[in-house]
Amino acid sequence: MSVTQLLKQLCDWRPPEHWSRITCIDMHTGGEPLRVIIDGLPPIEGRTVLEKRRYFREHYDHLRTGLMWEPRGHADMYGAVITSSEDADFDVFFLHNEGYSTMCGHAIIALAKLVIDTGLVTKNEIVFNVPAGRILARATVIDGEVTETSFQNVPSFLYLREQQVDVPEIGVVEFDVAYGGAFYAFVSAESVGLILEQEQFNRIIEYGRRIKHAVIGQFPIMHPFEPDLSFLYGTIFTGPAHDPSHHSRNVCIFADGELDRSATGSGVSARAALHFAKGELELNSKVTIESILDSTMSVSVVGTTNFGPHDAVIPEVSGTASIIGRSEFYFDPEDPFRAGFIFR
Repeated sequence: MSVTQLLKQLCDWRPPEHWSRITCIDMHTGGEPLRVIIDGLPPIEGRTVLEKRRYFREHYDHLRTGLMWEPRGHADMYGAVITSSEDADFDVFFLHNEGYSTMCGHAIIALAKLVIDTGLVTKNEIVFNVPAGRILARATVIDGEVTETSFQNVPSFLYLREQQVDVPEIGVVEFDVAYGGAFYAFVSAESVGLILEQEQFNRIIEYGRRIKHAVIGQFPIMHPFEPDLSFLYGTIFTGPAHDPSHHSRNVCIFADGELDRSATGSGVSARAALHFAKGELELNSKVTIESILDSTMSVSVVGTTNFGPHDAVIPEVSGTASIIGRSEFYFDPEDPFRAGFIFR
């Protein structure tokens, strides 16, 4: 038998019927991965996104770990579950190494490209319901392909201003907390001796985790309406841009030490709210923010509003994504690692 015939035989192989199979499309936005589950999930009950996310967490969390963790994923994998919706185009919730996100801008940018480029929708505006609220995404389409996506995020606001926390093995750290669909602690990288370069990624992760846990231990984080959203998601370090035409650079450490390769869509939304509240960003003024990979997202404040007790803004974020693969993952009931494992 020739090599070609052998390879064709491998291509024609199918797993036993009693194995579970889940199909995904993999993407990235500015280098940050997104694994979109498109087939094979059991039924997800719930009327709202939060109900669906809660049901998934209670009944199918082994599928999150099986798809995000090794051997199918890795410590920095990120995922999305997209479902039908009663009052939007899609309901979406998000998966990561620690659990479930409240909002994800890089995923919205990627999902808008996915549903348009694959012909799932035939319009350039898509409404997503996510755990944090309702998101309107708009796509720029050239020759039938999405070249850029923008989205208007949920109301975003400065939550804690110019606070200090004592962090073990780092010292006293000055920080702000702002919300852009998730809560982040913002820290000047220079103030803690960090340089936002790829070769420092391990130290950035370590510092991000330490600061996050120190803030959690001393400062209550409360969403004005929803207890499920009331937690600090990550630490974002800010610093000068490489490109002088850009506003700045930031690196987000979220979940259990995940390093966002992109500029972080919900993170730059929170930054827009922070800078607007401090008088450092004007209405309708767009800034471009770099990631650790030099990929970028742009953000502007397109409106102001009240959100519970907070003066809030409506951020608009734009970025680009790519489709990079399609995979069918198998879950052998006899595999001792079918639910995955993680080293972090």
